[in-house]
Amino acid sequence: MLKKVAYIIILILVFYSCKGPNNELNMPGYELASGDIQIPEEAMEDIIQNISSPIEMAALIKDLGLNFSDQYLSNLDLVDNYSSSFKMAYTLGMLGADLGYLNVYERTGSSVSYLAAINKLADGLKVSQFFDFNTIKRLATSNSNLDSLIFMSVHSFNEMDKHLQLTDRSNLSALMIAGVWIEGMFQVTQVSLSQKDPVLSEYIGEQKLILNNLLLILKNYERDDQFAAIIKDYEELKKSFSKVDITYEISDPEPVEQEDGMLMVVQQETSIISISDNVLSEIIEKTKTIRNKHQLL
Repeated sequence: MLKKVAYIIILILVFYSCKGPNNELNMPGYELASGDIQIPEEAMEDIIQNISSPIEMAALIKDLGLNFSDQYLSNLDLVDNYSSSFKMAYTLGMLGADLGYLNVYERTGSSVSYLAAINKLADGLKVSQFFDFNTIKRLATSNSNLDSLIFMSVHSFNEMDKHLQLTDRSNLSALMIAGVWIEGMFQVTQVSLSQKDPVLSEYIGEQKLILNNLLLILKNYERDDQFAAIIKDYEELKKSFSKVDITYEISDPEPVEQEDGMLMVVQQETSIISISDNVLSEIIEKTKTIRNKHQLL
């Protein structure tokens, strides 16, 4: 069971009022039309913030005591051939997940190559000013401060994402997020093949909610043929996730004293995830197929 704490005011006024019967984020009054951005900006930000970070996924793998494997990383061979912003944005996201995995395992030698590839893609998208390549490279090669390295890496990607949205390139931001998610999912699902662990299984099952909301973002751009191809594949994966059962147990609200002495009412929500071995295997296989199909496009 996965436990989360949420502020009750936000929980009642925003989260539950927006959830439909399939746990998707359905904003009242906002019908999602093909090719039209209908999701409010606040809701978009909420969706993006709830998509698992590459650091979170990598840390989960390492916490299980599993060894590092470069078989979970993207191939860098074709990065130099990229010319379209579509390919660069999606791959930038995938390499961001790889960088998180490398950072958590302190693989400094390999991370330099991925840093160079990320910097090249960021430059092509005109967001390299937000990627402090020299500082991150120095932290990676010195092996002196892992926390600072992880912070700088995550911060850089967050800033690039913000800039893409502010410069009316939210389509590229969506691609970057889709790339991060599928690469992180690939890493976690591949690990689960060799490590049968209920924590991994629950984490994978929980991605049902994330994928639903990620598709809400991607469908804003489905009139674009390249987006349509990715959406079609992600929809296939969603069919497998539909067989995952998620229920909730919510405790009674409790007052919690904050640092400033004020009381905030919070409540505990426990997610109970049921995923069979057959469904898990299906998700693992489809994730691998999609990731490999779109890897370095």
